[in-house]
Amino acid sequence: MANEKSSKGGVIIVGGISIDLVAFADKLPAPGESILGSDFKIILGGKGSNQAVAAALAGTTSTLVSCVGTDVFTDFATDALEDFGVDTAFVRQVEGPTGIAHIRVAASSQNNIVVIPLANFKITKAQVDDAFEKRPNAKVLLTQLEIPWEVNRHAISLAKSQGLTVVLDPAPASNPEPTAWDLIDIVTPNESEAHSLTGIEVTDEQSAKQAGQWFLDKGVENAIITMGGQGVVLVNKKETRLFAAPKVQAVDTTAAGDAFAGYLGALLSEGASLEEAIEVAVKAASISVTKLGASSSLPTRTQVDGFQVS
Repeated sequence: MANEKSSKGGVIIVGGISIDLVAFADKLPAPGESILGSDFKIILGGKGSNQAVAAALAGTTSTLVSCVGTDVFTDFATDALEDFGVDTAFVRQVEGPTGIAHIRVAASSQNNIVVIPLANFKITKAQVDDAFEKRPNAKVLLTQLEIPWEVNRHAISLAKSQGLTVVLDPAPASNPEPTAWDLIDIVTPNESEAHSLTGIEVTDEQSAKQAGQWFLDKGVENAIITMGGQGVVLVNKKETRLFAAPKVQAVDTTAAGDAFAGYLGALLSEGASLEEAIEVAVKAASISVTKLGASSSLPTRTQVDGFQVS
C-alpha cells in the first residue's frame, strides 16, 4: 500500500495498463533462436500503470486515466492498482482484451519488450476531461506513448491550459514522434529513446547534452536523459548537470524509467525543485533495478528516503 497521501497536490497519469508476461533466461535469444528460460511471472505493468503506482508509493495522490478489457486480466489489473493506492476512478472497462506486454529479461538485467496496446488504444479524450474536472488539485501530468497520440496531445494541451507541469516519457520511441514539444515542460527519454528521436547516439554526459539540446531546440523546457548506471543528465537553458546513479546490483531494468518518472512527478507535485525531484527519482529508479518485475519492483517512499547512496 502507498504511504499517507500528500495534501500538497497530486499527479494525473494518462497512459497504458498492461499485464506483463515476463520470461527470465540467462541471455536474450537471437533472432530465430529458441532457448530455455529459468522463470516466468505475470505482473501488473504498462508505463501508465507503473508510473501511477510509483507516484502513489511516493506518497502523492495518483490518478490514472486508462482502460482495461473484459478478459481474465481485468480484475487482476484493477485490484492490483487499488492495492497500491492508485485512484482508479477514471480507469474504464472496454470490450476486448486488456493490454499485454511480452518481456524477456536476461541474467545481465537487460531486457526487450513487445507491447500490444489492445484496450489502451480505446482511451478517450472524454476520460481525460472528466479526470481534470474532478481532480482539480493535481499539479503534474505524466504521459507516455503507449496510447493514441491524439489523446496524449489533448491531455497535454489541457494540462498546460490549467497550469500543470507536463512530463512526457517518450516511450516507446518507435511510435510517431510527438508534435507538441513546445507544450512539454520535461521530457525523460533513456539513451535508446533519445537516439531514436534525435539521431544522436547517447553514450556519455557530452552526447546526452547534445541530445538534450535537440529537445530544447524543439521547444521543451527541460530534457532529462536517463542513462542507467551512469545516472541522468539534466539539460535546460540554465544548466547542464549530471546526477550520478548509486552503485547497485541490477537484476531487472524493466521499470527503472517508470520509477524515475513516477517519483519525479510526485516530488514536483509536492513543490520540490526539479533538482530535488531528480535526486529522489534517481534513488527510486536505482532501487527498482535490484528487484524483478515492473510494479513489483517499485519502492515505497520509506525505502527511498532510507536508501544510502554509496
